[in-house]
Amino acid sequence: MPDRKPQTGDYVEIHLSKLIYLGILLEVPGNEKGVVLLKLDSGYNVGFNRKDILKIKFLRKIKSDEKNFEIKKSSEKPNIAMIITGGTIASRYDSRTGGVKPLTKPEELFKYYPELFELVNVSKIEIPFMKASEDMDFKDWQKIARIASGFLNDGNIKGIIITHGTDFLHYTSAALSFFLKNLSKPVVLTYSQRSSDRASSDANLNLRCAALAAISDIAEVMIVGHATTNDDYCYAMPGTKTRKMHSSARDAFKTINGKPFAKIYGDRIEIISHHKKREKGKTKIDSKFEPRIALIKIYPGQNPDLLDFYSKKKYKGLVLECSGLGHVPSSGKKSWLKKIKEIQKKGIVVCITSQTIFGRVDPFVYSNARELFESGAIYLEDMLAETAFVKLGWILARTKNREEVKKLMLTNFAGELNEKLEFQEI
Repeated sequence: MPDRKPQTGDYVEIHLSKLIYLGILLEVPGNEKGVVLLKLDSGYNVGFNRKDILKIKFLRKIKSDEKNFEIKKSSEKPNIAMIITGGTIASRYDSRTGGVKPLTKPEELFKYYPELFELVNVSKIEIPFMKASEDMDFKDWQKIARIASGFLNDGNIKGIIITHGTDFLHYTSAALSFFLKNLSKPVVLTYSQRSSDRASSDANLNLRCAALAAISDIAEVMIVGHATTNDDYCYAMPGTKTRKMHSSARDAFKTINGKPFAKIYGDRIEIISHHKKREKGKTKIDSKFEPRIALIKIYPGQNPDLLDFYSKKKYKGLVLECSGLGHVPSSGKKSWLKKIKEIQKKGIVVCITSQTIFGRVDPFVYSNARELFESGAIYLEDMLAETAFVKLGWILARTKNREEVKKLMLTNFAGELNEKLEFQEI
């Protein structure tokens, strides 16, 4: 092809005085007109001062694959349903910006993962919204639960896959664990840390393993994703005991104070811990939620007067992510004990979790924690702070009676509490 003027999205060479860079020419923001942006083959973006560039040589046009993917079905394969909610797994590279953008229809997602259809028929698909997980709230959890219950009660559907953003995925998995009652089929949430069209994307294995989980006998809400940084196998992890533990690694999610349900390879499942088994029955929704709750991280020197804000705004419950065994600042002018006692008398439920993540809180080791416990604060054993936040909103939507709230918060509804702590290697 003869030389032509390079355009945004073209694959080019950028010639400097001593170096040549290859990559995709990106769109430049309007306030950076003196800059040329390039996406390197490594996936990283780099900027050049236009004055330093000797030549930009056009190499080839990047093809845009706009063909529709045909979803093929086979009567010999089990049927599953999918709920697509957004996140990196439902995004692709944008040659104009160098970032990723949401896919607009299921076919765009599926054409990158044809191996999924070797295992199952995706017979029903719902896209309730396309959101980053940080933009979701309890209303989105409720919407997902309503759609999921409909699929679960369809006799032709073996299980469900929900694709989701990673950052707050464990809030949604906890919510669905409480919202979906009498669960009799698998509900599998999966994700990717890298977009669908990148060679290093983790989505392909995650989706394949999610499909095997969805047709398995594990009738649980679970997160399925890479167990290691390699493409060797995934873990199926409990929805209330799993947390994102790395910002970008492919094996970002870990089971905390427990074990995964299973190892899932590309062609088989290896069960490694107890789980509820598939059975006949109708799944019901119990998704009422009290939104006037908050999760507060305790730090040294923190002023307890901030609790006045929550009291003034008529919040109903707080989860405090405390130090170690469950401590707050307890001496001097910054003591939290007096203020916590005050807000509890005004009707705010206070729950205690640990910011150490692993282990459990215990009010009976040090006297200051005992005083906090005796004030009425609820020590939540080994429950994760995020799970506790979701559960508190779920419980407070049913009762505001303090003793009943305490009883229910310490009742194990969905595997959120473990009598015996088990640790997965990080």
